[in-house]
Amino acid sequence: MSRILLKTTIPPTDDDWHIGRFGLLAAHLRSVGHAVTARDLDQPDGSDVDLRAAAAGSYDQIWIFGVDGTGALGSPDIAAIDAFRARGGGVLLSRDHQDLGSCLANIPGIGLTQHFHSANPEADPERQAQDDTGSPMLWPNYHSGNNGDAQEISALDPLHSLITRADGSPIRWFPTHPHEGAISAPPSLPGARVVACGQSSQTGRRFNLVVAVEESGKGRAVADASFHHFADCNWDPAAGAPSFVNEPWGESIVTTPGARADAERYVENIADWLAG
Repeated sequence: MSRILLKTTIPPTDDDWHIGRFGLLAAHLRSVGHAVTARDLDQPDGSDVDLRAAAAGSYDQIWIFGVDGTGALGSPDIAAIDAFRARGGGVLLSRDHQDLGSCLANIPGIGLTQHFHSANPEADPERQAQDDTGSPMLWPNYHSGNNGDAQEISALDPLHSLITRADGSPIRWFPTHPHEGAISAPPSLPGARVVACGQSSQTGRRFNLVVAVEESGKGRAVADASFHHFADCNWDPAAGAPSFVNEPWGESIVTTPGARADAERYVENIADWLAG
């Protein structure tokens, strides 16, 4: 059992990606035995109270959902996350398209896995271009499908425990999103490797979905390409979304056999591996 902090990078905001929109995730983690605290950003004196508590030893894992476009995590928050990892704490970083969650790029070491439009863009100039060309979102915006659908993923060899079903076979399905972000295993971070990829339903371009990170002297980390892999509306389209989500919806995450179970298995694997 791990003490897990689920944390968004925005204060409580009703019509946005507040922590309540990750309720199915929190409930599932609790159902498999973890102690879960789910909180939005809380910075009464300029630094988040929960990240400070994590650095002091109150949690075993921090799962950060970069849902802001303003650089919400300041220097004290970044320092707290780094101190938490130095204690051996495990961290999940998940963000989205363009510059949503770009403050994650400032975290020492694991921030290098995060590529945004304005911060640490992908090194390949050919990838600094629109993928979802029907969207006003700027790159990176890899189109894996409509919200509410399931994408078939590729697990890379050797198969990592993050992408493994209980029977030992690879996880096959992830929730989709019209504009996923960009992550990598940068050469300057030798303990990082890509463990799963997706493929754009518009351009056919492959993109990274999950990066596992093991750094000497620090807790493990997972970089994930989109917080929509964890959001309620992407596990159950009937859960609803903020009013600004106006793209077409799908439902194959519900109708595809095993798709929802794979999404749930993935988060179980994250919690288990970060506890390693």
